[in-house]
Amino acid sequence: MSSRSQKLIEPIFREAGIRINGSEPWDMIIHDARFFDRFVRDGTMGAGESYMDGWWDCERIDELTARVLSSELSDVFARNWKLRLDHLKKVLLDRQRGRRSMAVAERHYDLGNEFFARMLGPTMAYSCAYWRDADNLDEAQRNKMDLCCRKLELKEGDRLLDVGCGWGSMMKYAAENYGCEVIGITISKQQCEYAERISKDLPVEVRLLNYRDARPGDLGTFDKVVSIGMFEHVGKPNYRSFMQFIDRVLAPDGLFLLHTIGRIADVQDRWIGRYIFPNSYLPELRDLADAIANIFVLEDLQNIGANYDKTMLAWHRNFEQFAKEGLAEENPRFYRMWRYYLLTGAGSFRLRKKRAAVWQLVLSKGGVPLGYAAPR
Repeated sequence: MSSRSQKLIEPIFREAGIRINGSEPWDMIIHDARFFDRFVRDGTMGAGESYMDGWWDCERIDELTARVLSSELSDVFARNWKLRLDHLKKVLLDRQRGRRSMAVAERHYDLGNEFFARMLGPTMAYSCAYWRDADNLDEAQRNKMDLCCRKLELKEGDRLLDVGCGWGSMMKYAAENYGCEVIGITISKQQCEYAERISKDLPVEVRLLNYRDARPGDLGTFDKVVSIGMFEHVGKPNYRSFMQFIDRVLAPDGLFLLHTIGRIADVQDRWIGRYIFPNSYLPELRDLADAIANIFVLEDLQNIGANYDKTMLAWHRNFEQFAKEGLAEENPRFYRMWRYYLLTGAGSFRLRKKRAAVWQLVLSKGGVPLGYAAPR
């Protein structure tokens, strides 16, 4: 006998072209009927946790996600008081204070360099690639790094700071191709060690440092500053102080490029915040506008979010190949968690109207004389 939750969900699914226990690759195969109550009660948290628990399966979770987000189900979740309360906490509370600011490094980025190397490929770039004129993931990631360098108008001899430098791919690219002297900061020990290794013969310095802990004079002044895929971990209460930090280290005529995932819908994904990126918060455009007011001039804004669907599918293919070597059998819950993350992420960026964006902002202190010409 169908539950009340199932009767609520199934008609909305059908309108989105999804059938329960259907034959299409985006249909859901239900193994445990408790899924329906859990889905309605807990939204994305219930969907993700029940998938990790093996309560349902789907071959094309990416397409399922895009179809769900296009349906009325997203409005049902938006009215869920638990989701709204969690969103309010992220807005008002500083979840990056003290040890909490290290949680994302310890639980995510320090999973192991081998794991990320297999998933991300040779560039080790863990952010949205730029697929224009690219035939594969590595080319697309190099395209993204070159786009950032051109937007920053990098030139030989420039001093560049990379805030949240990850495994060092952007630093290495800028030093090799544009002749820059680069300092990168990260809170991940494993990232720091990897970045140091790949840049040992270049004018690159990597520091294990939280930007919050940097004192005046620790880093000096930079001609250009870049931050790619780090701002999602800053937390809304800290946006203004982050911009003030950039202002302190950027030369008066310098440029700052900020690359961040953004959101359009009001509700954040609680499952992602618990299992993938602890204490994360995705900004809206108005959040960014408030953060830079009276500090920076916005010279350029580009949304490259359409590229993230293809990027996450490429990561997923690499991950599945790695998982075939024993990961799926040895740790099935971990495997299902990462599969769900990568494919729901791809689906979210496929339906960009309601959920996801990737913004690149170019900022100056007082406006570029004669105007800024934005490369694409």
